[in-house]
Amino acid sequence: MFTHNLDPVILNLGFIDIRWYSLAYIFGILFGWWHGKKIILGRFQLDGEKFDIKKFDDLITYIIISIIVGGRVGYVLFYNFEFFINNPLEIFKIWQGGMSFHGALLGVIIGTYIFASKEKIQTMFLLDVIACVAPIGIFFGRIANFINGELVGKATNMPWGVIFPTYDMIPRHPSQIYEAFLEGIFLFLILKIIINKKNYKTGVCANYFLILYGTFRIFSEFFREPDLQIGYIFNFISMGTLLSVIMILTGFIIFYSKQK
Repeated sequence: MFTHNLDPVILNLGFIDIRWYSLAYIFGILFGWWHGKKIILGRFQLDGEKFDIKKFDDLITYIIISIIVGGRVGYVLFYNFEFFINNPLEIFKIWQGGMSFHGALLGVIIGTYIFASKEKIQTMFLLDVIACVAPIGIFFGRIANFINGELVGKATNMPWGVIFPTYDMIPRHPSQIYEAFLEGIFLFLILKIIINKKNYKTGVCANYFLILYGTFRIFSEFFREPDLQIGYIFNFISMGTLLSVIMILTGFIIFYSKQK
């Protein structure tokens, strides 16, 4: 049994705290940036796709803004709307936490579409690359969630249970680690295999990302406590599960429409 005593602050400089969560975003973006360019040069350029690799650098700016804005707006709308509608200025205090993956996903899709339209690039081509590198950022993010002692799991008597003293003294599933493995490492490896297949068709990885992430997230939600301010919707489904179901359905709709 492990008692969580990790400090979310790496370094206190007096006027600012350097936190693991902030570094997770930075590492995820930097590693994803590097790997995304590697995918473009090693896969699509070899297949005859004409793409100026420098434009991918410009896309990163759109992605960063989209993640922050989409993630925050998603959290406000999906997870704590009543609080923020009564305290609108709190919306801008992102340093206090409160980001939604599904909101960030929508933000990235919209931001990528705007960039692709502006640069006259196929949107699904860019979303394929983003889908392949996104699990890297998700992995770092979930590890940061564990360090922060947030998004805790349900009570368990398993030997790998973790006690989060800031939450309670009951051993709980390290659901953040489960998600880091499934949504991060495992999803990354699957998409890497898919995109390296011969006769790869544009849009496949983006589509599989929706379906597989949604599936892994729903599985993980079985071991994770629902958000306190929401609880279970209709007394049986968490908000994360509901949004993931929509992800999966969207993925299948796109899949069958492409088949036709």
